[in-house]
Amino acid sequence: MTRNSLFASTIFAIFAAGPAQGQSSVFHDLVAIDRSVTAFTGAGIGEPGGATLPVDRRLRLAACRSALALDWQGHRQDTVVVQCPDAGGWRLFVAISGNARQSVAAAPAIARGEAVTISVAGEGFSVAQSGEAMDSGALGSWIRVRTSARATPIRARIERPGLVVVPVE
Repeated sequence: MTRNSLFASTIFAIFAAGPAQGQSSVFHDLVAIDRSVTAFTGAGIGEPGGATLPVDRRLRLAACRSALALDWQGHRQDTVVVQCPDAGGWRLFVAISGNARQSVAAAPAIARGEAVTISVAGEGFSVAQSGEAMDSGALGSWIRVRTSARATPIRARIERPGLVVVPVE
């Protein structure tokens, strides 16, 4: 082995091994985010009150040197905001399957197959059309709805019995 090839293979081995112990990684550990959300909610992934799914492993979030900040998003507590407080940090929203404080047997406000009004609402406007619920759900939950038998289903939030809203930001 020549001196140059030995040097090149040594450099490759150093970089292939990843960061040395004590050095920070280029990307944040996504499994650690899952563990933080589990500790915050008190329920595991897929359990009632826990994250619906693990954090998408394709994400490449910058390594966070500070402790992650977790908080509820909104008053229904169906999403956890995970934030890196470092300068130029990132923010991630994790969907929660139900809430441990919500009644598990909440009566559905809309039943599957029921006729509903689908309202698309934004700042200063609202458009409504009749449609059909493809799922049952309680107030505040998201269900699939469609405007006709051949239409592609869309997700809408149940506002009240008979009314679903598709918010536009």
